[in-house]
Amino acid sequence: MLHTIRKMKKKHIYLIFLLACLTCPLSGQLSLSSIFTDNMVLQQQMNAPIWGKATPNKTVKITTSWDNRTYEATADAQGKWKTELVTPGAGGPYQVTVSTDRKNSIQLKNVLIGEVWICSGQSNMEMQVDGLGQVYNYEQEKATANYPQIRFLTVDHNISPVPLDDAEIVGKGWLVCSPETVGTFSAVGYFFGRDLYQNLNVPIGLINTSFGGTVAEAWTSEESLEMLPYFSESLAGVKKMSLDKEAQQKVYQQQILAWNERLNGMDPDLADYTRLAPLSAEDSSWRDIQLPAMIEMYDGLEAFDGLFWCRKEIDIPASWAGKELILNLGSVDDIDFTYFNGQEIGTTAGWNVNRNYIIPGDMVKAGKAVITVRVIDTGGSGGFGGSAEDMYIGTHTSKISLAGDWKLKISFPLHEIPPVPQNPADNPNFPTVLYNAMIHPLVPYGMRGAIWYQGESNDYNPRLYYDIFPLMINDWRSKWNNNFPFYFVQLANFTRLQTEPVESSWALIRDAQLNALHLENTGMAVSIDIGDAEDIHPRNKQGVGLRLALNARANTYGENIRYSGPIYNDYKIEGNKIRISFIHTAEGLTTREHQPLQGFTVAGPDRVFHWAEATIDGDEIVVSSPEVRFPMAVRYAWAHNPIGNLYNERGLPASPFRTDSW
Repeated sequence: MLHTIRKMKKKHIYLIFLLACLTCPLSGQLSLSSIFTDNMVLQQQMNAPIWGKATPNKTVKITTSWDNRTYEATADAQGKWKTELVTPGAGGPYQVTVSTDRKNSIQLKNVLIGEVWICSGQSNMEMQVDGLGQVYNYEQEKATANYPQIRFLTVDHNISPVPLDDAEIVGKGWLVCSPETVGTFSAVGYFFGRDLYQNLNVPIGLINTSFGGTVAEAWTSEESLEMLPYFSESLAGVKKMSLDKEAQQKVYQQQILAWNERLNGMDPDLADYTRLAPLSAEDSSWRDIQLPAMIEMYDGLEAFDGLFWCRKEIDIPASWAGKELILNLGSVDDIDFTYFNGQEIGTTAGWNVNRNYIIPGDMVKAGKAVITVRVIDTGGSGGFGGSAEDMYIGTHTSKISLAGDWKLKISFPLHEIPPVPQNPADNPNFPTVLYNAMIHPLVPYGMRGAIWYQGESNDYNPRLYYDIFPLMINDWRSKWNNNFPFYFVQLANFTRLQTEPVESSWALIRDAQLNALHLENTGMAVSIDIGDAEDIHPRNKQGVGLRLALNARANTYGENIRYSGPIYNDYKIEGNKIRISFIHTAEGLTTREHQPLQGFTVAGPDRVFHWAEATIDGDEIVVSSPEVRFPMAVRYAWAHNPIGNLYNERGLPASPFRTDSW
């Protein structure tokens, strides 16, 4: 009996101990923010913040090997602690030891002291050295990436309706640059950092926090966006978001069903879609196009967003009759409804999601068949973004390519479509959600500055970008309490070359970016000459990284170098001509291969722009047109993919600009 009681007591004590272990808060364990790992780079010659969690009210000791100094911090009631480390000049490797007692100790190894830069934006910043189309000469770039003094940290994709304390990090944290590691890092970030390292000869730390297809307001905090009334309603929606993603998904499904029913009622083609989707549909009036491609490549559709249909007839082999078929379309921007012989077989939302559908065997008959795709483009580029190899139909053993000739019918533009509901469970384009999850957790990590490549996704309302972009820059600076350098890329040329004066949402975005240079301690890398008409992700990321680095080397590190092409300064009307002045003319204005100037347009009181004659006069350009008797405004390189050949003698291109505010 006594033995049984003792046994029961032991069991009871064990259960109490186990329960205590299971309910012990994570904050009671010593930890560091996820951005502090082996191989990291700390900003030189500053009080570099370091923070983490521990048992509430516990004393945390941090010892640095470069000076053998020990710092102390006390965890607060929530277990959070933070202090600052006084860093020396560039050097290393060093060690940083963090502990609360002998049993709770963390040692950070192979730590360097140097220059730290944050690299952020959308897919053109996220694009890897060996990924998303691959940069020029990527095999050679990887093979020669032996730079152990350059280190990378990549923040993983994440969104949140509230600011998070910690970021999700890709892999095990900071990586040492090598042929084995460089392929998965931001290409722009790497080439920027490489140029800095080669010229400064100090360790370089690069933190990539980017997310493809995202808008600037998602990277901006609630406190700043509240200054713009445009976002009042969407900010209120973010505040109501549940942290439960399943609950978010249910609300979204209800919203998307209601939206789709409303859209269907508006679309005369869908109301009688039997005219468009079946094999018998009449499509002789439809436009001929080649897929895969973005429809903005075609005349008259350069700025089109909205709803359109694509059709392709194929021949089904007799051997496929009655068999289940795989239909692959690659990625479609943004939402597709796909039909086979008039019957819907699938729908998907997401510009970067592969469309892979199954056609049931009872629908498959030998002979003629038609594939019809109804596409809703909600902004930016629209169409089929995969490769030719991504488009096919077939069985597991044979297939037919769907690349090549298709038919296109435009239904109606985006401004006639009700706003598309956004899925809060996984949509990174709600205001604040990327700031909350991918910027806030980095604050206040010690760094020198930031580089930025974004803007394509804000062409849904380019005039708003004049406010959002500088607001975001100031927002980040306020969070770090540091007016740090902020260098950004002006959008590259994209889509079919425009050979007539046009209006352009991308031109407005570039102008907003140019306007942001009014903010102190900013710089811009013009990329209007190194884009790709057929690829929104141009492969020449070396040129982009170099031009960003020129800004940093000149303005942050004080090198006496030319870092910018000609930037519009002022204009003066002289009779039937307009004289344009510039800054950053370097040793003088010129054109590529000394050809006649191109890309200038001029308008009079009617605001109709005509191609202009332009001549270089010293550091100025004189513009006129026989079709404009009284000129009032000049524009240069004003299009998605403009004509333009103005440079300075150092080979740096002029920024697109306009003298008007029409």
